[in-house]
Amino acid sequence: MQLKPAYRNNMNDNKLMLRAADNIRLLTAAMVEKAKSGHPGGAMGGADFINVLFTEFLVFDPDQPTWEGRDRFYLDPGHMSPMLYAALTMQGKFTMDDIKQFRQWQSRTPGHPERNIELGIENTSGPLGQGHTYAVGAAMAEKMLEARLGHEMMQHKIYAYISDGGIQEEISQGAGRMAGYFGLGNLIMFYDSNDIQLSTACDEVSDEDIAMKYKAWHWNVLEIDGNDTEQIRQALKQAQHDNGRPWIIIGKTIMGKGARRADNTSYECCTATHGAPLGGDAYVNTIKNLGGDIDNPFVIFPEVQELYDKRNDELRTIVAKRHEIEKAWADANPEKAQLMKKWFSGEAPEIDWSSITQKRDIPTRGASSVCLSLLAEQVGNMMCSSADLSNSDKTDGFLKKSKAFAPGDFSGGFLNAGVSELTMACVCIGMYLHGGVIPSCGTFFVFSDYMKPAIRMAALMEVPIKFIWSHDAFRVGEDGPTHEPVEQEAQIRLLEKMKNHKGDDSVRVFRPADADETTVCWQMAMENMSTPTAMICSRQNVASLPEGNDYSGVRRGAYIVAGSDDDFDVILLASGSEVSTLVAGAELLRKDGIKLRIVSVPSEGLFRRQPKEYQESILPAGSRIFGLTAGLPVNLETLVGINGKVWGMTSFGYSAPFKVLDEKLGFTAENVYKQVKEYINS
Repeated sequence: MQLKPAYRNNMNDNKLMLRAADNIRLLTAAMVEKAKSGHPGGAMGGADFINVLFTEFLVFDPDQPTWEGRDRFYLDPGHMSPMLYAALTMQGKFTMDDIKQFRQWQSRTPGHPERNIELGIENTSGPLGQGHTYAVGAAMAEKMLEARLGHEMMQHKIYAYISDGGIQEEISQGAGRMAGYFGLGNLIMFYDSNDIQLSTACDEVSDEDIAMKYKAWHWNVLEIDGNDTEQIRQALKQAQHDNGRPWIIIGKTIMGKGARRADNTSYECCTATHGAPLGGDAYVNTIKNLGGDIDNPFVIFPEVQELYDKRNDELRTIVAKRHEIEKAWADANPEKAQLMKKWFSGEAPEIDWSSITQKRDIPTRGASSVCLSLLAEQVGNMMCSSADLSNSDKTDGFLKKSKAFAPGDFSGGFLNAGVSELTMACVCIGMYLHGGVIPSCGTFFVFSDYMKPAIRMAALMEVPIKFIWSHDAFRVGEDGPTHEPVEQEAQIRLLEKMKNHKGDDSVRVFRPADADETTVCWQMAMENMSTPTAMICSRQNVASLPEGNDYSGVRRGAYIVAGSDDDFDVILLASGSEVSTLVAGAELLRKDGIKLRIVSVPSEGLFRRQPKEYQESILPAGSRIFGLTAGLPVNLETLVGINGKVWGMTSFGYSAPFKVLDEKLGFTAENVYKQVKEYINS
């Protein structure tokens, strides 16, 4: 049973709806003016849609903001935040003091909304195109969970709001293609088409037929006057029907609707209202035109507050019936109810790792595949994805124990994303933002470059997505420098060095040295539910660490590899594939009587979070340390110290078989011997 929202459609109601939309415009102009910073124009133009959506269609629990069955709303153009803050204030989420502090230090109303479900904000927004791509991921999550739990628990809608700029961002092409292909009929997107962007009119950069484009992607397309209450209402009413296709409502809106110039002529449809306060007499005239008091513009008109209060009361009735349905379902399906509770708890899943036995001397991507196979069997709410590389990045280990998420069959746990790394990453982020799903996605490490904007947003929102990157170094070989990552590890480890508001690493990065280290790294990745995790794996075979190695040390980020000397002349230090090269080089050095300690550092960030005593026990101050990295030397420079030495890459790489590259670039036991001898003697 799906309970439908109430709809208003008489003329008196429409007059009230216009009054409410003008109230949103009023608060928008006032927020931006007080902050002396912001974007009033788009928010003023979009007020009519937001008002209709929030007072007639969006279903949520006013008393339980985190209710799993709520509709989700994802704002793409974060610069239009005043529109959202104003509507949420009318809902009772924010206070008038909150919105008066728009864009100020430690404000609850920052310039671009930051995820806070309690306040009604489902996603951090700002980078155009990402917000509505999260909505695509959320729609997938809802379909995936419906297939596992049933329609009674998953019958909500996913709403997205996108602007001209977001439509232009390349990621929108991937989002549109994917949503249409999979038939996400639970997704409803409003395209605020006002034909104006920050520095130009839209027709100066594009003349494409947006409606035809979305039709080609198999979307339902509705074209309306985006400032007409009745047209918005009828479009949303039609879009409530899930016919196996996503919906896009293209609303032609007026930039700066209701704004007036200093001479009191219309300031609408003007680029100048996009990205700056109205200012001076233009602001004064606009406030008056919208029915506000220039001496006290921060008000909600009594009849508008009554409208929003009435909607909250309606929602309590709607939601009470939904809760009855949910309780009946839980009573009839106790095991599924327990699963759902666990999945939405945000806690790490329970996994029995005891059955894993890794082969020796295999690629760490192969070891990762073994772990993924186990996760496919034991973590029923995990989604794994690959950018058309599953047989190479070895995410197919998950696919072999699951099946593909497919049009008409959403019970699978593997998303074939196609060649679309950025879209894939943002879709996976959206799955987590929806709740109930643990996402992971894979590609070649060099193509993490395409994903950087999404990685950054995942770090900002503390989304525990698992990034799986294979082909970790120049040893990709014959593919040449276009496919050989060199600077990528340095880039991701910059985020590893940044802290989130909880004091944790913004991104937890692991580059395991062999198959068994990979298992421990995956265990920690699945335990980490507060930040993104990056797994960086090799394509080529990697010699296993010496027999008897105590892999429990991996959990501390860096540890002494078994067989190294306690009394040492020099420490050899590396991560990933290079650790085994150090082990081989150490055999040559020991023949010369050199005493060695070998340290594997799969995660510098985790190591730096250990007590100082532990860090000192691994890398004692004043020690001579030699580092080996297939990336930039900066990867290890903070670990080896100012008196240390790092052998790393200083070029993009070359095309040749990887064993030839190892020889030519100095990643051999013989060169380790040579470099360490020179270092000690110097």
